[in-house]
Amino acid sequence: MTFLTKTLPTKALIAAIVLTGGVAFAKEGVQDPTVKARMDLMGEVARQTKVLGDMANGSAAFDASAAAAAREALIAAAADIPAKFETEADDPVAEARPDVWMNWDGFVERATALQSAAEAMDVTALAGVQGGMGAVGGSCRDCHTDFRAKK
Repeated sequence: MTFLTKTLPTKALIAAIVLTGGVAFAKEGVQDPTVKARMDLMGEVARQTKVLGDMANGSAAFDASAAAAAREALIAAAADIPAKFETEADDPVAEARPDVWMNWDGFVERATALQSAAEAMDVTALAGVQGGMGAVGGSCRDCHTDFRAKK
């Protein structure tokens, strides 16, 4: 297997996360404060994933300090996901499906997977960030597939 065929799926996944992250959290007009807090948290996940993704795909220079800061912020945000979603709340711009609360254990498992993927990422070298983004992106994709409404 060549380097290109091993990294192409990861690069495509990183690009998809980076391109959809800003759009997904640029919602205006959210009324419910619980939903607003959730959306702000998920926006933080998207911002930190973008920092790491941009380094991984070469659209930003690798910076070990910035990567470490983004990783730590991503870990903290992922750890906070269950608390922010614990209260079932809705808003016209909310993107969380009722499945979050109907399958709470599965939802928490997905948040834990993101946290674990971020914790496992080696941010001391570009190759570590590139290698870790597949697991981070995969956990985002899996959660969005199961628990995020298509709007």
